[in-house]
Amino acid sequence: MRPCDSCDCDVPLEFSIAMAFQPIVDVENETIFAHEALVRGEKGEGAWEILSRVNENNRYSFDQTCRTTAIRIASELGCQQRLSINFLPNAVYEPEACLQFTLKAAKKYNFPREKIIFEVTEHERVDSEKIVDIFRTYQNKGFLTAIDDFGEGFAGLNLLAQFQPDIIKLD
Repeated sequence: MRPCDSCDCDVPLEFSIAMAFQPIVDVENETIFAHEALVRGEKGEGAWEILSRVNENNRYSFDQTCRTTAIRIASELGCQQRLSINFLPNAVYEPEACLQFTLKAAKKYNFPREKIIFEVTEHERVDSEKIVDIFRTYQNKGFLTAIDDFGEGFAGLNLLAQFQPDIIKLD
């Protein structure tokens, strides 16, 4: 699978990122179901400060860097639970092609892809057909899907009516 001509696949990030991991609790069983990878700066900068540096030119590189960094660090920490990774739907120009780095990272760091959850955030407006296509492709490749902060922003009933993810997260 080769990238299309319209993406900015080769634009390097001009800043470094780190990850924090927040447990996602199964309240019924009182256990940790997964850990959500949350982007941070290398010096502890918050997510909004890092996200403010993302633009049209580096959106794809940022999204791919977040995915692979989350998998690498989770593996290094010996994470046994699922790993939930937020992704930017508008960074995905072709779902299957955009999964290639994720698949390579999972293999390289020996992190089972069936333990990876891709969750869409409520902050990015996206064409509903596009997000449904992305979710279906990801599910067909063995990944779990989630809507983050259901009911907030763009993650509402319209999205749920068009696609039923594996997980709905309530804030």
